[in-house]
Amino acid sequence: MSKFSKSWVSKESPSISSKIKETIRPPGPLKPRLDRAVKRIDVQIQRLGHASERFVERDKSIFNRVVDAYMKHDEQRANIFASELAEIRKMEKMILHARLALEQIVLRLKTVTELGDIAVTLTPVVGVIQNIRGGMAAVSPQAEKELGEIGSLLSGIVMDAGQVAGTSLDFEMINEDSKNILNEAAVVAEQRMKQRFPDLPSLVTQPTGEESPSTI
Repeated sequence: MSKFSKSWVSKESPSISSKIKETIRPPGPLKPRLDRAVKRIDVQIQRLGHASERFVERDKSIFNRVVDAYMKHDEQRANIFASELAEIRKMEKMILHARLALEQIVLRLKTVTELGDIAVTLTPVVGVIQNIRGGMAAVSPQAEKELGEIGSLLSGIVMDAGQVAGTSLDFEMINEDSKNILNEAAVVAEQRMKQRFPDLPSLVTQPTGEESPSTI
């Protein structure tokens, strides 16, 4: 079995250098490590889905309060609830964007079948995870921590794969690829937000401080 194949599927006898290396990156062949990363990302997708459901229920409750205050001509109270609703929808959009980006990542990782493709495929993925991880702090510190660990796991796989395969990376293309993943997820998230959540009554002051046009 070639070094190329061994690094992908088999276990090698530990050496002093490999033991030192294990303190930096998780040990073992690359394919099981990649499968482990995919499973951990799937768990995060499920957790974000549950968080999204909670925000949707919260949105419905606050939206009904906005409408109730609006119907009672209590504009001050309606605006207070509208501001709270805006923050909830901001969080929901962030969660949705992260979940969609992670779903794209999983699809990419599941299509990797050759060792030589790993570094090229995973490097932009690591960038995406680092990006969405930053936004998770306000939503779920646990998710932020888990994404950090997943990013480290994938970075280790990229480094090992690059060393074995001798892959030369085009970092300009990689950065562009990361942006494309995030942008595609952002577009879909925006569309789903518009479909999922109703607009506020037109008399309610917008969270930006600007008043919307009156229907009267």
